[in-house]
Amino acid sequence: MRIDLPSGPYTLAEPVVWPVVERPATSRVVYAAAHVVADPLGDNTPGSPAAVDWEATLRFRRHLWSHGLRVADAMDTAQRNMGLDWAATRSLIRRSAEEARSFGDAAELVACGAGTDHAPQAATLDEITAAYTEQIETVRDAGAGVIVMASRQLARVATGPADYHQVYGKLFGVAGRPVILHWLGEMFDPQLAGYWGSRDVSRATESFLELIHAHASSVEGVKVSLLDEEHEVALRAALPEGVKLYTGDDFNYPSLIRTGSHALLGIFDAIAPAAAAALQVLDAAEAACTEEARERLLAHYDEILAPTVPLSRKIFETPTYNYKTGIVFLAWLNGHQDAFAMVNGAQAARSLPHLCEVFTLADRAGLLADQELAVHRMRSLLAVNGL
Repeated sequence: MRIDLPSGPYTLAEPVVWPVVERPATSRVVYAAAHVVADPLGDNTPGSPAAVDWEATLRFRRHLWSHGLRVADAMDTAQRNMGLDWAATRSLIRRSAEEARSFGDAAELVACGAGTDHAPQAATLDEITAAYTEQIETVRDAGAGVIVMASRQLARVATGPADYHQVYGKLFGVAGRPVILHWLGEMFDPQLAGYWGSRDVSRATESFLELIHAHASSVEGVKVSLLDEEHEVALRAALPEGVKLYTGDDFNYPSLIRTGSHALLGIFDAIAPAAAAALQVLDAAEAACTEEARERLLAHYDEILAPTVPLSRKIFETPTYNYKTGIVFLAWLNGHQDAFAMVNGAQAARSLPHLCEVFTLADRAGLLADQELAVHRMRSLLAVNGL
């Protein structure tokens, strides 16, 4: 099958048939951070309240669970701080947790982000703590796991590490169970520069680790999105026993997961079939009886994920925070939603040449589930753009 792209004719690769996942991977705990599906008939112009297609949004979460992945919801992939307002977020948390119960334990299958984005004018540590508390209670009451997201308001107000420790120290008792802490780098959100009390990453890491060691029994894991493999490996080794490191590195995830990181990744929204297949192979590798068998299986793990890395690096290229557009674009190509539309009009955040390259890289990674549908939709997008 061939399609004419602005860069020239492109012949699609042989399609890949991914194995059916019979049970979730056991060697790693893995979350896919999930996007929301916009209502194409709703007013999702920039600045408008989010109009969400709830049926399609929940159907996509069922797709992720069917591949044995957990869902990280109401996170930056779902356009928190970039169009998903608190009313829609609150509904998403409730609906996602309720839907998870048809698959199993909601607290295991879905974890939701709790932040302070509904209180943009919070100007004191007490106001920020109160805003966090409201959202944590919303997640807790829905029955989902809690991910304590980085706060733009705290980044603005805090004068140093002690302020972060004061706020977070008060939050651990609110959740009722251990939480996941989220360190989101400024490449994902420039307003989070200097989080944990310093723009120097080594000093910020010291502050972060001090907090975790002081509250280790209340921290289930940490999700780190700094796109720095060396830093993540060192941080992972420095965590208290029993505290997981969930990689949020959408550039280096194959090696980080292989060497011991768990995962909470936006790219797994787009590459769920490949990720699930690789994780099954990793399970087999870690259970292998001989070193020869282990090395053979690890090579197969690398082989599965290697073609997904150029795709992920393209989707997450600078400006990284616009990666959601590529994620939703692939969901549309793969038939998970009827329209290439996003809340806040964010489908316009990437250029047509960028999206064409995402199309070809997804095909080379075997991640166009129905090539005929994907080509039809790609041609439609080209036609709308006069090509």
